[in-house]
Amino acid sequence: MALASLEKVVVGTIAFVIFWILAVFPAVPFLPIGRTAGSLLGAMLMIIFRVITPSQAYAAIDLSVLGLLFGTMVVSIYLERANAFKYLGILFSWKSRGAKDLLCRISIFTAVCSALFTNDTCCVLLTEFILKIARENNIPPHPLLLALASSANVGSSATPIGNPQNLIIALQSHISFGDFLLGILPAMLVGIVVNALILLGMYWKLLHTNKDEENAVDEVISVEDAASHQFSPVHMSHRPSFEHDHVSDSIDPRFSPNKDHLGITESNVCRTPARNVECARNSGASKDQVPGIDSFSRKLEEKIAVEGEQGLKEMASCIEDGIPLEDTEKKETFIKKWKRKSWKACLYLVTLGMLIALLMGLNLSWTVLTAALVLMVLDFQDAGPCLDKVSYSLLVFFCGMFITVDGFNRTGIPSALWNVMEPHARINHAGGVAVLSFVILFLSNVASNVPTVLLLGGRVAASAAAISPGEEKRAWLILAWVSTVAGNLSLLGSAANLIVCEQARRAKPLGYTLGFWTHLKFGFPSTLIVTAIGLVLIRS
Repeated sequence: MALASLEKVVVGTIAFVIFWILAVFPAVPFLPIGRTAGSLLGAMLMIIFRVITPSQAYAAIDLSVLGLLFGTMVVSIYLERANAFKYLGILFSWKSRGAKDLLCRISIFTAVCSALFTNDTCCVLLTEFILKIARENNIPPHPLLLALASSANVGSSATPIGNPQNLIIALQSHISFGDFLLGILPAMLVGIVVNALILLGMYWKLLHTNKDEENAVDEVISVEDAASHQFSPVHMSHRPSFEHDHVSDSIDPRFSPNKDHLGITESNVCRTPARNVECARNSGASKDQVPGIDSFSRKLEEKIAVEGEQGLKEMASCIEDGIPLEDTEKKETFIKKWKRKSWKACLYLVTLGMLIALLMGLNLSWTVLTAALVLMVLDFQDAGPCLDKVSYSLLVFFCGMFITVDGFNRTGIPSALWNVMEPHARINHAGGVAVLSFVILFLSNVASNVPTVLLLGGRVAASAAAISPGEEKRAWLILAWVSTVAGNLSLLGSAANLIVCEQARRAKPLGYTLGFWTHLKFGFPSTLIVTAIGLVLIRS
């Protein structure tokens, strides 16, 4: 593609630079409007400067990517509601044998979860949980936090749903879920092992605690502690356990425990087995004279909070019929537990079915959206609270980014730069793979990995297709692998790193700050070594 007019090149570059600055540094002093607003600003400038027309801007938005992102977030939210991540967290900390063993478990566990539920989600859910484990076992937290962030990035490279850039690559290249997985899985598995070994080598002395010598921790963290560290995968905030999702914190004043409201007269109440309680209330008797009045009141309030007026009517009916309240409570508790367990089982089966469907090669976006809709229907209640947790700001950010990058492409600058690099970046020889990998690494840390994929994807694939169809597929997989692992190079290399850093800093009661140089000291050698080893193992 030839360069556009000088005017378009200048104003298009200005718009893209503004977008890039706000995307990488969302809190710059002169314009602290954040990534989402910065993305929209870049897109609007492209239209105002007439680098791209409004119709071209709408066409640049990839709805399949947005649908896949939306569906993945909804499925992750329902899995978090069902305590899936809590159970997995307890599993990886079970019978831990010291800091080194725990670091290896974190690496493996995070890699698997990131491949299935996206790297950012896993980092949000696990950061404070890992900090708690580190504090309880007197382990320095930064090796474990580095293991979490780096393993999330490496693990997410294995599947199209592991991170946003893989979503774009899978949809643009039409590579099936199974082919994508088989092509990168060997590199991911070896990369996780190598990444963990580098961490162990760098922090061996620091991780050599008494726990290693004693080989004793039967269970690092209790179920109750794990339940107290649930998070919303979007808003990064504490949320109550799933079991209490439907319990109101306050009692509606309309449903106050008043016998007149229920239509119960004083005479028929006093004829029931509970007449001592009600009559004592009406006559102003003291609590000491009527044993059990406190427990009765408490049960009554709980019934109101959970079931409202209908619960009061059922309770009044039991009182009139002389049925002990304890029997009805046991029956209700059994039914609720059965419903909750059935719902969780259905949720896990739907998620498993979604993964099987993806492996069979069905359409990525519609498969994940179908799974999300099935979970909403099976939940059998208003889906609004769960949909409120979807990161719509992320979806808007992607819309603005698609428009901005498409406008920058229309200036002709990316094509001109690629024409200079393309003869030296052919993937049919080792030197070309090395040059291409260096370009992807550099751009992923300067312009972020998703814009890099949007800028280079089609050009790299076209260059490889001129060699052979197999090389085209390999080129897409190399782009996915290098752009993802490149996120480990520095703290600013990926959103997963920033999430871990921010979550750890805000953790209560004792937060921890993961410094830029602390991350770079590990990230630089790890990224180069893991990337190089993975390139050898990627298959077309």
